Amino acid sequence: MRTKSLKKNKINVVTLGCSKNVYDSEVLMGQLRANNKDVAHEEEGNVVVINTCGFIANAKEESVNTILDYVQRKEAGDVDKVFVTGCLSERYKPDLEKEIPNVDEYFGTSDLPNLLKALGADYKHELIGERLTTTPKNYAYLKIAEGCDRPCSFCAIPLMRGKHRSTPIEDLVAEAEKLAANGVKELILIAQDLTYYGLDLYKKRNLAELLQALAKVEGIEWIRLHYAFPTGFPMDVLEVMRNEPKICNYIDIPLQHISDSILKSMRRGTTQTKTTKLLKDFREAVPEMAIRTTLIVGYPGETKEDFETLKQWVQEMRFERLGCFTYSHEENTHAYNLEDDVPEEVKQERANIIMEIQSQISWELNQEKIGETFRCIIDRKEGNHFVGRTEFDSPDVDNEVLIDATKHYVKIGDFVNIKITDASDYDLFGEPA
Repeated sequence: MRTKSLKKNKINVVTLGCSKNVYDSEVLMGQLRANNKDVAHEEEGNVVVINTCGFIANAKEESVNTILDYVQRKEAGDVDKVFVTGCLSERYKPDLEKEIPNVDEYFGTSDLPNLLKALGADYKHELIGERLTTTPKNYAYLKIAEGCDRPCSFCAIPLMRGKHRSTPIEDLVAEAEKLAANGVKELILIAQDLTYYGLDLYKKRNLAELLQALAKVEGIEWIRLHYAFPTGFPMDVLEVMRNEPKICNYIDIPLQHISDSILKSMRRGTTQTKTTKLLKDFREAVPEMAIRTTLIVGYPGETKEDFETLKQWVQEMRFERLGCFTYSHEENTHAYNLEDDVPEEVKQERANIIMEIQSQISWELNQEKIGETFRCIIDRKEGNHFVGRTEFDSPDVDNEVLIDATKHYVKIGDFVNIKITDASDYDLFGEPA
C-alpha cells in the first residue's frame, strides 16, 4: 500500500560530492531526457539515483547516510526503487551490497550504459555533449578529462576514477557550443588534473591549445581553470591567459603542503623551492591572477616544525583564495601504510589556525578593492541581495559580491559593472557603476 501518491516513473537524481559528480549527473539526466524519461534533480520522484562521493571520511559518511535515508523511504513505500552510482559504489561495491542490500543495484563511475539500462533507457552515443545542467543558467562545468595518473599518497581518486583519459578538443568545443546556445556564458574547466590534459591523446600537454579553441566559441565570455596540478605545469597556458580576455585571471592549484619532508611522503614530485618559484612565475606572467589553493594539515608524521613551515609560507604567499582540510586516512592509498599519528583535535586546531591567517589576508586584499569597479556576473537573488562574482571568484567556493536589491536592480545571468563600496573578509558589497 503506497503511503503517498508520487508521480509514477519520475527519476530523481541526487548528487553528492564535487563538481565532477555534478557533471556526471547532468550527463545522466541528459541521456534520460533523450529517452523521454521524466527526470529531475533533487526533487521528489519514485525512482531515485544517488550519485555518491567516496573521497574522504566525511563525504563517505554523507553518502552512506543518504543511501540509508532513501532505503528507509523505499521500505516505507514512499519510493519504489533506489539505485546508487558514483565514487563510493565504485570503491566499495561489495561492502555496500553486503551492508545495504536493500538498494536495487549499485553502479561504478564508468557504468553509465548499464545504469541507463536499469532505468529502462538506452545509451545514445550521438548525445556527446548533451546535458541537463543543474547549475544557474549562466555557468556550467566542462569536464575535460577523467581519472588521474598521479601517485599522491593520500588520494583515493585513481582507485575510483581510473587512469587519466582526456576528451578530444573537438568534442569539448562541440559541448561548449551547445552550452553557449543554451545561454551559458561561463565555462568552469574541471578534471582530476588539468595540467595533464592531452598527454594521452596528443602526446603533449595541450591545455593551452584547448583554451584557444574554447575561446573561439561564440557566447562564452569567461573560461575558468580548476584543479591544476603543480608538477609539470604547462607554462604556455599563462601566455594564453594573459593574451585572451575570455580566460579568467584565475587558477585553482591544490598544493596540499609545503614542508619538503611532507611533500616527499605525499609523493607530490615537488619541493618548497620549486613550488614557490612556480607561483612567482605565475604572478610575473599574469600579475592580475587570483590563485586559489587547498592544503592538508595533520598528514602522518606532520611535526610542529612542518606545520610552522606551512604557516609561515601561507603568511608570505598571501593567496587570494585558500581552503584547508584535515587529513583523512583512506584505505588502499599509499599513506594508509603510515601511522595516522596526529590527533584529530590537533588536526582541527591546525586547520583553524591556517584559516584564521587566510581570513585576515582575504580581508586585507578585499579592503584594497573598495572604490574599484569590477565586471561581475550575477548568479542569483538571495533575500534582499543580488549575488554576483568577479572573474577572480568561482561559484560556491570563493568570495561573492552582494548588491542591495532594495536599492538596485540587476538581471540574473548578466554581466554588470559593479563599484565596490564595502568589504568583509569573504564578501564584497557594491552597486551598479
